[in-house]
Amino acid sequence: MRHATDPDHVIAVTTIVTNQPRFSRAALIGAFWGVGHTLTIFVVGAGIILFNLVIPTRIGLSMELSVGVMLIVLGLLNVTSFLRSMPAAVHMRGDEVIAHSHPHSHGDFIHNHPHDHTPEAHPHAHDRTPVARLDRMFGRIGAYQYVRPLVVGVVHGLAGSAAVALLVLTTIRDAHWAIAYLLIFGIGTIGGMMLITMSMASAFRFFGGKYKGFSSTLGVASGLLSLAFGLLVTYQICFGNGLFTDHPRWIPK
Repeated sequence: MRHATDPDHVIAVTTIVTNQPRFSRAALIGAFWGVGHTLTIFVVGAGIILFNLVIPTRIGLSMELSVGVMLIVLGLLNVTSFLRSMPAAVHMRGDEVIAHSHPHSHGDFIHNHPHDHTPEAHPHAHDRTPVARLDRMFGRIGAYQYVRPLVVGVVHGLAGSAAVALLVLTTIRDAHWAIAYLLIFGIGTIGGMMLITMSMASAFRFFGGKYKGFSSTLGVASGLLSLAFGLLVTYQICFGNGLFTDHPRWIPK
């Protein structure tokens, strides 16, 4: 459960939870992140334990680099989403507003573009939105909206799997008990991340009702933090640990 509170884990999942303040959805986001993380930890860790696999230095660094790249992508998604939600210029005809731009919704899809309300005029039909198209394609799959935290968990599992497996090997020599350790570790990670995401959702609900714009402010703040942390991780791996040099150094941690 403590492993779930690692800074890169919390930053990554925060960029996702800012768009899902409901307790139930926040808990599922945490659970799917934990499942993805556990899946990779178990597969890679079991390979190391059972077959004595050795991960080359450059591959290990590349696995950790994937976390930095993912944090950058998540940060950019949050920042660009915030920028798109900002109101644009209002077009006037005398004292009459003929077109304006503000965040508005079509079902669960919220976006921003110039449109007119007198009469209602949109550059697209109400059912021609990304969410509507996804609903038509994957609507029968109830959990498709949780694919993103699952993928994020898988990527984080890639970065930490070798370290966890090596930790197990130094303390538990029996392969069966070592595999059991990985499973229990994964269960703890799932529980820890669910607690974290539900705590975030409770903060959004409490402060969001009192302070207008709290969720969007926290969303862009988490996006900028994710972007900065991702750039730092990427620089450290590429140049500090020498991934792009002739003498790479990698210590799983």
